[in-house]
Amino acid sequence: MAKPKRIYLAGPEVFFPAEEHEAIVAEKKRLLRESGFEGVDPLDTAMTFSGHEAKLRRGHRIYRANRELMDSCDAIIANLTPFRGISADPGTVYEVGYMVGQGKPALGFTLDNRYYRERAGDAELDELGHTIEDFEMRDNLMIEGGIHGAGGQLFVADQPGEHRFFSTELFHRCVMALANA
Repeated sequence: MAKPKRIYLAGPEVFFPAEEHEAIVAEKKRLLRESGFEGVDPLDTAMTFSGHEAKLRRGHRIYRANRELMDSCDAIIANLTPFRGISADPGTVYEVGYMVGQGKPALGFTLDNRYYRERAGDAELDELGHTIEDFEMRDNLMIEGGIHGAGGQLFVADQPGEHRFFSTELFHRCVMALANA
């Protein structure tokens, strides 16, 4: 039997309380396993930190560990549901760009079905007089464009998921797109 392809699981779930994070990641990994893939979560690295280690050093170590995980993966599925603002988590967006830059397939999903411009106030200009992009995309054109440019797709929820940031049905659609690629 061929080794399953490894899929990097990007998203804001790493910031959730441990029980929430673990439940969502377990469901993602289950869905991937059922289709012959292996899910790889950013927290799958065993890292220990000394109480005296500087925060900046810890941050750089986490970055390197996550980059190594991404390097070991064949594709990415990213949760691009807006997090802490009107757009996707910036770390997740970086991870999508990193994988796309390596020529790896990228898929994404969002539980917010509004276009970016609508989330930004549905105006031509923001309060500082800066243009708000209007390309009828769910997030900044570089995010969605990068996913499509890598041969992937951004799946958008028709209805709320079982969690504010996760839908089994929506994630399953990403997995099926990978399986059928």
